[in-house]
Amino acid sequence: MSAHADTHAHEEDHGHHHKETFVTKYIFSQDHKMIAKQYLITGTIMGVIGVLMSMMMRIQIAWPEQPNVIFEALLGKWAPDGVMDADIYLALVTIHGTIMVFFVLTAGLSGTFSNLLIPLQIGARDMASGFLNMVSYWLFFTSSVVMVISLFVETGPAAAGWTIYPPLSALPMAQSGSGMGMTLWLVSMAIFIASSLLGSLNYIVTVINLRTKGMSMTRLPLTIWAFFITAVIGVISFPVLLSAALLLIMDRSFGTSFFLSDIFIQGEVLHYQGGSPVLFEHLFWFLGHPEVYIVILPAMGLVSEIMASNSRKPIFGYRAMVASILAIAFLSTIVWGHHMFISGMNPFLGSVFTFTTLLIAIPSAVKAFNWITTLWKGNIQMNPAMLFSIGFVSTFITGGLTGIILGDSALDINVHDTYFVVAHFHLVMGISALYGMFAGIYHWYPRLFGRMLNKNLGYIHFWVTAVCAYGVFFPMHFIGMAGLPRRYYTNSNFPLFDDIANVNVIITTFALIGGVVQILYLYNFFGSIFYGKKAPQNPWKSTTLEWTAPVEHMHGNWPGEIPHVHRWAYDYSNPSHDVDFVPQNVPLKEGEEELHH
Repeated sequence: MSAHADTHAHEEDHGHHHKETFVTKYIFSQDHKMIAKQYLITGTIMGVIGVLMSMMMRIQIAWPEQPNVIFEALLGKWAPDGVMDADIYLALVTIHGTIMVFFVLTAGLSGTFSNLLIPLQIGARDMASGFLNMVSYWLFFTSSVVMVISLFVETGPAAAGWTIYPPLSALPMAQSGSGMGMTLWLVSMAIFIASSLLGSLNYIVTVINLRTKGMSMTRLPLTIWAFFITAVIGVISFPVLLSAALLLIMDRSFGTSFFLSDIFIQGEVLHYQGGSPVLFEHLFWFLGHPEVYIVILPAMGLVSEIMASNSRKPIFGYRAMVASILAIAFLSTIVWGHHMFISGMNPFLGSVFTFTTLLIAIPSAVKAFNWITTLWKGNIQMNPAMLFSIGFVSTFITGGLTGIILGDSALDINVHDTYFVVAHFHLVMGISALYGMFAGIYHWYPRLFGRMLNKNLGYIHFWVTAVCAYGVFFPMHFIGMAGLPRRYYTNSNFPLFDDIANVNVIITTFALIGGVVQILYLYNFFGSIFYGKKAPQNPWKSTTLEWTAPVEHMHGNWPGEIPHVHRWAYDYSNPSHDVDFVPQNVPLKEGEEELHH
C-alpha cells in the first residue's frame, strides 16, 4: 500500500514540475479525461458520416432511379445525372455498417466512457498506463482517417457488406469495390483492432490494480463491471478478426487460398483451390457476435447507473446484475453460429447454436426486469439522460423479442437476409447502444466539460429521435416478413414487392426527420462546451466517486489524498440518513450497517 501511495505522490509531484503545453494537453494528452473527449469527438464525427450514408441509402430505396441533387453533389461520378450507381449502394452499406458498429458504437461509446469513468469511479489518478492510453486513441484516429480516405479511391470504397464475405472481398478483380478500397478497409480494421486491444488491456489492469482503499469488487458501480467485462470480451475475440483480416490480405495479395475454392470468372478457371468461404464466416462471427455485446454492455452499465441516480433508489438486484453481465460475456462466445444457419452447417450443430442463443435471453431478461423494478415506485427525475435510459430499455426489449425468431434455426431460414434482420439488430444493438451513449453524454457532460447541456433541447432531441427510430425500424419487420431482401439498391424489378414500395417511403421519411434532428443535438453538444451553464460539482446528487472530484480538470483527478470508499455505489434513500443520497466516501455512522445488495 505504501508503494501505491508513493506512486501517487510521485505522479502529483511530476504534474507540478512539468508545465503542459497546448500539444501535450490537447493533442498528445495522457490524461484519461482528455482522451475520453478525443474519443467522443472523433466518434461523433464518424457518426455524422455514417448517418449521412444511411440517409442516402434510404433516399435511394424510397425513390429508386430518380435523379437527386444530393447524390450528384456527394457521390460525383458514382451518381451520373444524380442517379445512384448500383455499385456504390453496396459500398454505402459496407462503410455505413463498419463505421457505426466499430468506430461509433465500439470506440466512440466504450472508448469515451471507459476512459472517463474507470479511473474516476474506482478512485485512481489515471489509467495504469497513460502512454498506452494515448497510443490506443491515436491508433483509433489513424484507422478512422484510413477508413475515410478509402471513400475517395478511384475504384470506389470497399463493397462486400460490412461482414466483407469472400469471394467479393478476396478477389481484387471481382468488382470495383473489391480493389484498393477493400485493401484500405482491411488496413484500417487491423489498426483499429490494435487500438482496441491496447485500450482493453489498459482498462483491465486499471480495474484490477488501481482501486482505491475500500473499493472492493462488490462495491464497484455497474458501469465499471460493464466496462471491465467488455474489455475482457474484446481481448478474447478481436484477435480472431485480426487473423481473418490477415488471411484475407494473403488471399488477395500473395496467392493463397484460405477462403477461395473453384472460382470461375467469365468462363476462366482461377488457380485457387482447397479454401472455404465458410471458414471466413466462422472467424468473422466469432468476433461478430461478442461484438454485439462489446457494443451493448457499456450502454447497459451507463443505463444502470443513470436509472439508480434518477430514480433516487438503489439499483434492484446488484449481484444479479453483475452475474448477468458475466453470463452474457460467457454465452456471447458460443453463439456465433446462429448467423450461419443457411451456410450449409450440420442441422445438429444448428440446434446446438439455437440452444445457446435462446439461453442468452435469460441474463438479458434479468437485466430488463431489474431496470423496470428499479423504476418501480421511484422518485423519478425525468431529465434527458433518464428518458434515453428508459428508451434504451424499450428498444432493448422490443428488439430482443425478434432475436428469439432469428435465434431459432427453423424460423430464421424464412427471414434470413431480409429486412427483418435489419430491423432486429438496428433496434437491439444500434438504437439501444446509441440511446445508452446519448444517456451517458447527457449525464456525464458536466464531468467532461464542466458545463450543463440545454435540457429543453435534450427533450426535443429525445422525443423526435424516439418516434423516428420506431417509425424506421418497426415497419421493417413487416417488409422483412413479406420477403424483401436487404442490400438491394432497388426493388422495382420485382413486381412481388410493388405493394410495399409505399412502406419504404414512410420509413425513409422517418429516417430523414430523425437524421435532421441530430443537428439540434450537435448544436447543443458543441455550443454548450463554450456557452453552457457552469456545472455544479454534483449536479445529479449521485453517490459515485467521480462527483467528488473538482469540476476543474486536473491531471490526477483529486488534489491531495484520494477519497477512500466506505459503502456500496447505490446508497440512495437510505433510511438511516436525512439526505436521499450518501456518497461512497462518507464513513458509516456508529452502529450503521452497509446496505445489503
